[in-house]
Amino acid sequence: MALRPYWKGYLKLSLVTCPVQMMPATSESEKVRFHTLNRQTQNRVVSHYVDSVTGREVREEDEVKGYQRGENEYVILEDEELENVALESTKTIDISTFAPRDSIEWIWLDTPYYLSPNDPVGQEAFSVIRDAMESQDMVGISRLVISRRERAVMLEPRGKGIVLWTLRFGDEVRDEDTYFEAIGDEKADSEMMPLFEQLIKKQTKDWSPKMVADPVQERLLEIIAAKKKALKPQKAKGKTAPSSPPSNVVNIMDALRKSVSAEKRATK
Repeated sequence: MALRPYWKGYLKLSLVTCPVQMMPATSESEKVRFHTLNRQTQNRVVSHYVDSVTGREVREEDEVKGYQRGENEYVILEDEELENVALESTKTIDISTFAPRDSIEWIWLDTPYYLSPNDPVGQEAFSVIRDAMESQDMVGISRLVISRRERAVMLEPRGKGIVLWTLRFGDEVRDEDTYFEAIGDEKADSEMMPLFEQLIKKQTKDWSPKMVADPVQERLLEIIAAKKKALKPQKAKGKTAPSSPPSNVVNIMDALRKSVSAEKRATK
């Protein structure tokens, strides 16, 4: 099912403009998430901010942002000051620069979005911009305000559409030489290389999303499904003594331990 557009606006290249919409290309909504409960009451636990020195709860109106400039010394920034720094959202992705696709390393890529036409009237202009970049193996560089913060973005043709990547800020990418400088200049053994090349060839497979499946997630879903089934009330066969209602809290860790123990016994 298609998601509601995350952003709507216009894609512009010189005098060519077309309406577009943008949707997140990835999602974590399917991840298993847990709430923290009070074991005694089975109610959800609510977190509050407390003063690190006095231990007293801090009221929401007394919370303020601070930038640390020394030990126990902070520069206080009021909400009004932060709001003045934030940028208003713009509605146009104006491609100002192009770059060869292979000149931008993967480490600069941050978050992907799918960009597509938002109106049948603009599909032709969208296609021209997309195909022109594809034919030259180029990507477009522009800027876009997301969540009140301006980000550099890269537009990459992909099939019928365009993938828009937000790019990391310059101070977010560390210099690889700092971490690789201790590695020596030794070359690989010429006699061992063919063996490893043969091993790589033997273990080469076409890419599949199954390669990045989350086994823990799948096992948790199985356990949760089994526990939910166990919590359903059973139809009584004849007259039986009333039993106490089952608890609506499942101890996932106990279930995991039992599962691991059962697998070890089966292996033996």
